[in-house]
Amino acid sequence: MKEMEIDKLNLNIIDLWKKRWLLLTAGTIDDCNMMTVAWGSIGYMWNKPFAQVVVRPQRHTYQYMEQANTFTLCAFPDQYRKDLQTLGTISGRDGDKLTHTSLTLTQSTKVAAPSYNQANLILQCNKIYHQDMTPECFIDRTIDKNYKSNDYHRIYFGHIIAISLA
Repeated sequence: MKEMEIDKLNLNIIDLWKKRWLLLTAGTIDDCNMMTVAWGSIGYMWNKPFAQVVVRPQRHTYQYMEQANTFTLCAFPDQYRKDLQTLGTISGRDGDKLTHTSLTLTQSTKVAAPSYNQANLILQCNKIYHQDMTPECFIDRTIDKNYKSNDYHRIYFGHIIAISLA
């Protein structure tokens, strides 16, 4: 992995979220949880490059996102797709779900949240904002179909402070 200048990042963002997915990890290398995410954004706001992710309150990762000040988002080569599916379906409440994959943790260089040896893209983020989604703010009412249980996401913004590419 080689760290790159944040201003040089050039990605197909829709492909990254929709087809490749990302692994969100919060906590420390000694106590963390991760989940596969396919909804979010990457951009520039408040004079900072940011990554925005959403986590439902019932997800085990939610408590880690609430307690931690940092998180990482990692992308992987196609060969790890099954691992990302596993990490998106098994709960960390039931044990160390990472043992069901071929992925291994590594200490991130700038934040407490760990990253992965197999990643080919790592975004290291300092959490800077969060807000709960509320249905009264949905202008497009079709969004409601994603919340049949009224389990609205919490939105987290992270200032991207380091990017590494393989």
